[in-house]
Amino acid sequence: MRATVIHASRDVRVEEVPDPVIRQPTDAVVRVVLSCVCGTDLWAYRGVADFEPGQRTGHEFVGIVEDVGTDVGGCVVGDLVVVPFVWSDGECGYCAEGLTTSCERGGFWGTQGSDGGQGEAVRVPYADGTLVRLPNEAASDRRLLTALLTLSDVLGTGHHGAVGAGAGPGTTVAVVGDGAVGLCGVLAAKRLGAERIIALGRHPSRTDVARSFGATDVVPERGEAAIEAVRELTRGRGVPAVIEAVGTAQSLWTAVQIVRDGGSIGCVGVPHGSDTGLDLSDVFERNVALRGGVAPVRTYIPQLLPDVLDGVIDPSPVFDLTVGLEGVPGGYKAMDERTALKVLVSY
Repeated sequence: MRATVIHASRDVRVEEVPDPVIRQPTDAVVRVVLSCVCGTDLWAYRGVADFEPGQRTGHEFVGIVEDVGTDVGGCVVGDLVVVPFVWSDGECGYCAEGLTTSCERGGFWGTQGSDGGQGEAVRVPYADGTLVRLPNEAASDRRLLTALLTLSDVLGTGHHGAVGAGAGPGTTVAVVGDGAVGLCGVLAAKRLGAERIIALGRHPSRTDVARSFGATDVVPERGEAAIEAVRELTRGRGVPAVIEAVGTAQSLWTAVQIVRDGGSIGCVGVPHGSDTGLDLSDVFERNVALRGGVAPVRTYIPQLLPDVLDGVIDPSPVFDLTVGLEGVPGGYKAMDERTALKVLVSY
């Protein structure tokens, strides 16, 4: 079969790889119908994150179950499923607590030795704990299927940031970052009842999506100017709930500067770079809570799925470029050059 493989910085190729097969009785094989390129994928592409040459790429996908192991009871051949970006057994103590990303037997797609989501098919370990069945009829509705794809990562991650920030009815929320996760953070905050949502972003095509998702204010400035703008919008007090959706030292510093005393920051931007620039006294002395982390999207999917199926929320506009599998390397390039927000891969 064909799948994407990374060989070096800015060198992603589509190559022939072995077909996935059932190895354990708890496995399933899923034929991919839609996948995508994540902002997190770009860190290896840019040479910022470590990887082994020949490693597979991609971690967000929906597909059709093609084969199941003898111990799999939660899905059957022919089922349409969404696949979280971390597989999990659904049985360990962490899974019981809802922290599926810390599963004792879990793992991430695209890590060394595992299949990546940007390929024609994927072997899924612990299928019963990982896969979530979708209505089969959704396979024929491309807009809905695209929206459902976001459940594999970015929608759940944005929701995790909103929950960590304390978004709720009547709250004011600021979102640092206008990537797909930040935009989904806006959508999640609106879904949770936030009354005012301040989106920090400088790309009009993205902030237009933010407004359509529920942002009431847009701050295009950066650095000190952005902090001053947010303070002006909040009468100098800052924001009680902040979603940090970038992961750089500057974005975290901005989040700390705009949060009000006693507020919370939901950090869901994957950190990159060794120096965060964060002085813990900045949060300790002001009773600021830092929450978030790797989003346990498998736990969130059952909560978010009904609203996606019913059209209460539609995260599909985060995709603004569609390619076939052979076009994935160009999709990486487009996202790296910021000519695309998030690339959808159609099979």
